[in-house]
Amino acid sequence: MKSKKRIVLAYSGGLDTSIILKWLQENYKAEVICYTADIGQEINKKKIISNAKKLGVKNIIIKDLKNIFIKDYVFPMLRGHAIYEGVYLLGTSIARPLIAKDQIKVAKKYKAYAVSHGSTGKGNDQVRFELGYHYFGPKIKIIAPWRIWKLKSRTDLINYAKKNKISIPKDKKGAPPFSVDDNLFHTSTEGKVLENPKNSAPELIFQRTVSPEKAPNKPTLVSINFRNGDPIGVNGKKLKPAKLLEKLNQLAGKNGIGRVDLVENRFLGIKSRGVYETPGGTLLIHAHRAIESVTLDKETMHKKENIMSRYAELIYNGYWYSKERFKLQKIVDLKKNKVNGTVKLKLYKGNITIISRQTKSSAYSLKKVSFEENKTFNKSNVEKFINFHKKKLRS
Repeated sequence: MKSKKRIVLAYSGGLDTSIILKWLQENYKAEVICYTADIGQEINKKKIISNAKKLGVKNIIIKDLKNIFIKDYVFPMLRGHAIYEGVYLLGTSIARPLIAKDQIKVAKKYKAYAVSHGSTGKGNDQVRFELGYHYFGPKIKIIAPWRIWKLKSRTDLINYAKKNKISIPKDKKGAPPFSVDDNLFHTSTEGKVLENPKNSAPELIFQRTVSPEKAPNKPTLVSINFRNGDPIGVNGKKLKPAKLLEKLNQLAGKNGIGRVDLVENRFLGIKSRGVYETPGGTLLIHAHRAIESVTLDKETMHKKENIMSRYAELIYNGYWYSKERFKLQKIVDLKKNKVNGTVKLKLYKGNITIISRQTKSSAYSLKKVSFEENKTFNKSNVEKFINFHKKKLRS
C-alpha cells in the first residue's frame, strides 16, 4: 500500500494556522504534521495539542528552542547592533530563520514532501520562511495558502472557521484579536486601529511593558556582565541565554522600557504600521555599545558602524543564511574576544542611563585622556596631524 503524503505545517494553535491546517487536509489529501517552535512566545501546549487533535492530527511536535534562539540568533545580531530603519530591533525577523531551519529538519525526518506556513501574502515573513526553507531543503515543496486560496478577508476566515467548527478567540473587548507575533525577544502588534497611522495605540495591546507614566517612581539599577561580546550575567549572577533575557525583560518591562511605534518599509514595498515591545533587547543593545566603547579600538568600531545598516537590512529581508550576511558577521565579530566587562544601567520611566563601564581592557587609557599633564600623549605631533589633513581638504 502506498504511503500517504505528508506536509509539515508551522502551527501556532491559533485561528489562522488552524484554518490552514483544515484547508491543507481538504485540498492536498495529505497527512499534516503540526510543528511548533517554542522560542519564548506565549504558548499553551495543551491548547496546541488539543486544537490539532480536534482536526485529526496525529503527529504534533513542539520543540524548545529558546536557548538556541537567543544564543545563536539574537546574540550574534545584537553584536552587530542591528537596527532596521533606525528603530526596529528585528524581533520577528530574527526568529524566522531558526523556525525555517528546524521545520525543514522535521520534514526530512518524516519524509514529508512539503512544508507550509501561515504568513500573509503581503508580509515579510513569507520571504523569510521560504528563503530559509530553500537554503536547507531546496527540493521540498512550499505551500503558502495565503497566496493561493480563495479566502480573501478576515471575514472569509471567520466564516470558514465557523463552518468547520474551529474556535475563534476574542480580545479584551470581545472582538477578533489584533495580529500579534511574540517570542522571548519581542512582541509585535499590527492591524485594526493601528493600520491608520493617525490613531494612537490603545494601551490594551501592550503585553510586556507598563506605560512609562505608570512605571515606578524610583529608578532600578541593573548591571549586565559581558564575555567575548555576549551577555553572560545580570548583577553578577551568571545565567543561561534564555533566563538572562527573561530577567532583563522583567526589569525593563516594569520600568516602561522597550516600546516602539513605527511605520516601516516592508521588503515587498508596502509601508506598514506596528507597535513593538523589546524590553530586554533594548537594554542589551545599549549595554553592548557601552562595553564596546571601552574595549574596542576606533578602526574596529567604525568598520562595524559602517555595515550596520546593510547588516540589519539583510536580516529584515530574510537573508540570514546568505553569503553576504555570513561575510558581514565576520566583520561584526572582529575582536569580540576583547569585549569583556560590566555595564551598569539606570532604568527610569522609559529611559535608560549608562551609569558605569568596567573592564580590564587597555583600549581606554586614563593616562592619555587625563587633563593632567603626562608623557603618554605627545601634543607636539598634533600640529603635523592637522597640517596633513589640511592638504586632504582639496585632494
